[in-house]
Amino acid sequence: MKAYILIKMRPGDVPQALSQLRQRPGVETAKMIFGPYDLILEVQAPDLAALGRLLAHEVQPIPGVLETITCLEADI
Repeated sequence: MKAYILIKMRPGDVPQALSQLRQRPGVETAKMIFGPYDLILEVQAPDLAALGRLLAHEVQPIPGVLETITCLEADI
């Protein structure tokens, strides 16, 4: 399953977070964006449980991460 994770960061922590996130398993792309969120990740996981683990163990523990929102891709 593919998902997009929007991340709000603490000011000044974006460059280091991007570097770390790009190395995390399951993260296909990580980019800085402008707007209410600072980063967007495109991630791939085999199922919802694995996506939850990726978020809880690979994304949220990164220093400076303040908030995340996850959007699942849908095929219609």
